[in-house]
Amino acid sequence: MVGRDAAVTRRKIKKLLTQKVRVTSYDSARLDADLVWFCVPDAAIAGAARSLAGRTDWKGKYAFHSSGALTSDELKPLRKQGARVASLHPFMSFVHKAAPSLRGVPFGLEGDPAALAQAKRIIKDLDGIAFTIPKARKTAYHAWGSFTSPLLIALLVTAEEVAEAAGIPRALARKRMLPILNQTLKNYGNLGAAAAFSGPIIRGDVETVRRHIGALDQLPEARKVYVALAKAALKNLPAEKKQKLKSVMHS
Repeated sequence: MVGRDAAVTRRKIKKLLTQKVRVTSYDSARLDADLVWFCVPDAAIAGAARSLAGRTDWKGKYAFHSSGALTSDELKPLRKQGARVASLHPFMSFVHKAAPSLRGVPFGLEGDPAALAQAKRIIKDLDGIAFTIPKARKTAYHAWGSFTSPLLIALLVTAEEVAEAAGIPRALARKRMLPILNQTLKNYGNLGAAAAFSGPIIRGDVETVRRHIGALDQLPEARKVYVALAKAALKNLPAEKKQKLKSVMHS
């Protein structure tokens, strides 16, 4: 059965290779789609829009980009020619060899009303969740996204560094952190931040926190991260002996 399937596959590939293929260059490409979605780096969106502005009749077409930080104004040259433009940002991490499902993924939207209506239909078809972001708040929205994934990874790799200082190799530390990380995220999702918070700060264990900071003297960047997060915890989360803990942070 495997050999027969392989033979069928080879015949299909051979048939495709013998068919006539229309070679299209950038200059001769036809932009006859009703929707053009710009999937380029943030810095290239405006230039790509300018370069395509005169290539077709944009009246009535839709033009989207997927930047989380930039607004739909990056597509202004197309808007001026009649396109309805929007930014659609999937609130999800995309890395090599780990393509996620889009089911249940939130999409932050901003743009022209007609473009937003079309975007919401597409997101519904993808089983995603659409929500709108005010144009003036796109940068803060994207910073929020940075806290939820790339900066979280930065925190975890800092934890690996501290584990190494405790004599635990980084690869092993990553495996040993997974149970507590998984439970912490589960608690956060089910109970909220305050109820999921644990450890010496919520208990007001001033001396333990002081010893932590002292132990990190040889890891100055990790020490800064610890103190910054501890200060954020004192501001936003329940804790005993807050004033004494604050004095430790500032000493």
